[in-house]
This record gives sequence, C-alpha cells and structure tokens, in this order.
Amino acid sequence: MTKVKLEYIWLDGCKPEPHLRSKTKILDATEFAGELEKAPMWSFDGSSTQQAEGHTSDCLLKPVSIYPDSGRKNAWLVMCEVLNPDGTPHITNTRALINDPDNYWFGYEQEYTLVKEGRPLGFPQNGYPAPQGMYYCSVGDDYIEGRHIVEEHLDLCLDAGLNITGINAEVMLGQWEFQCFGKGAKQAADDTWIARYLLYRIAEKYDVHVEFAPKPVKGDWNGSGMHANFSNKKMREDGSENYFLAICEALKKKHNEHIEVYGSNNHERLTGLHETQHISTFSYGVSDRGASIRIPIPTVESGYKSGYLEDRRPASNADPYKVAAKLTSTIIEAGL
Repeated sequence: MTKVKLEYIWLDGCKPEPHLRSKTKILDATEFAGELEKAPMWSFDGSSTQQAEGHTSDCLLKPVSIYPDSGRKNAWLVMCEVLNPDGTPHITNTRALINDPDNYWFGYEQEYTLVKEGRPLGFPQNGYPAPQGMYYCSVGDDYIEGRHIVEEHLDLCLDAGLNITGINAEVMLGQWEFQCFGKGAKQAADDTWIARYLLYRIAEKYDVHVEFAPKPVKGDWNGSGMHANFSNKKMREDGSENYFLAICEALKKKHNEHIEVYGSNNHERLTGLHETQHISTFSYGVSDRGASIRIPIPTVESGYKSGYLEDRRPASNADPYKVAAKLTSTIIEAGL
C-alpha cells in the first residue's frame, strides 16, 4: 500500500526568535490526498523545544496550511499552530495573535545571507570582497554567489504552491531576497515560514548556513530586512491621502512597540544608513527608502484610491506572524 509523508512544521519557544521544528507523520495514501481537514492533530514533546516542562510536556499540533513537497516522494508540508493540551493557543503561538486576517493582504520581502565557514559566500578567507555596488541584481561569477541554491529554492517554493512573486540578488555579496505575497495576513505569513523552511532544508545539502541576522557583516555593508508591504480593503478600494497619512501617524505613535517585535539586534541594521531610518526615529515619505514607512509611487498615482504601504522596519529575522499582528492591531485600535 502506498504511503504518504506529512511533514508537520511549527515554531518552537526559542528566544529572541523562534526556530522551525518539524517531524514526519506517515499515512496511507487511501486515507490522505492533500486535504487539510484530513491532516490529523498531532503532538510533540514541548520540554525539548522550550515550550513545556518535563512533568507535563505534551503540546498539540493543529494543521493550518498544507502544501505539496516536490523535494520528497509522496510528501506534503503541513504548517501547524501549537496548542495547549486543552486546545487553547500556546503562549508561543504568534499566529493566533493576528487580528482581522482576511481583510489584510501582506507581501514580505525576505532578505537573507548564505554563509559557509563563517563567511558570506564569495567573501575571501581574509578581508573583504570589492565594495558594494555591483552585486545587486547582478550576473556573472565576479558578482554572484549561491545562485544554484536560490534557483532550487524557487522551484521548490513554486511546486509547493507558495505565492512567491520574485527573487533577486541583494546589495551585499552572498545576500539574496525572495518576495512572498498573500491575500490574507495568516496565509502570507504561513507561506513565508514554509519558504524559510525549504530554504534551510536545501542549504543542508550544500553545507551552507542560511543567516537571517539583520547585520550579518559589520561595517559598511547592507543589513538584511523583511520589508512588509500591507493593505486593507479600504486602502485597496476607496482610500484617500488623509486615510493613508492617518495610518502613518497611527504607526508613529506605536513605533517603539513595533520595534520590540520586529526582530532582535535590529539596531545594528536601522542606523540611518544603507537605505534605513534610524531605529529611534519614525518617518514616512513618498518613494523614500530611507524612511520607516515608504509610500509607493503607484499608491500616489492612483490618488490614494488603490494602494499599499511598505513598512521597512522589520528585520530579516522577524516573525512574520508578529509583524502582521502588530500592524493590523495598531491600525484597528486607531479606528482606521
């Protein structure tokens, strides 16, 4: 009888950021053909993931999204929420924090750096490569490292049905980005976490480390972010300049609260240099990549009747669930 593999994936209790954990459940193919509702609840030892004490260690896994996994034979990827034994959301379940998930659309620009033997790919054993300038969106072995990993990752993501909308080489050598979009705050974050999982798994084959630190190389090198593009129905269909600016002002009032959940060591990246605003300052502006919030040109050209905003503050290691939860709650609490 044919068997299928279900890889149950969840976020652990590690701090300051959670790490991905996973384990495989085997089912008969006659019982399962990719239906989310047929993926059974499961459990794990929370005492081994910093999510429970040893004397009461069971945590539950609730499947919330499912994807085909072309990297394994007869396999599926199952994103899960972590629940307490009584079925309530576990304290580490940041997905459960998201408000109004269907009204909001998100697009994450996930930057990361491929590292081997402690150095970004392409960096010499001693010293540094040529300064930044020719690496961004470039081509050729003088300027690009790791493309084989990036292309393999893209294919696996597309095979899985993730809404990856693009990839590009970034400003620092060995640094890359993928963009992930979702019509729904939870779905966009689910897809981004699964894309991270697949990236980690592919990198294992090449003995390469995927680095999400916001400042992987100190000095005059770009950091790594996870810019969050977002909109709600009013922004997309019948907004106004005053409405968009009111959102920016609401975000300004909660700036410190946002920074608290936008990734650890983000102060190393948000210095006011390398297309960032300083971490202690909040600003917004049209087409301004040095601002906290960028108002895109298409939003302005539509007369603010159809558009989105880009929050450039989240670090590359930020939890997209937390980012979505904070952005939606700030806007909702402001009555917008």
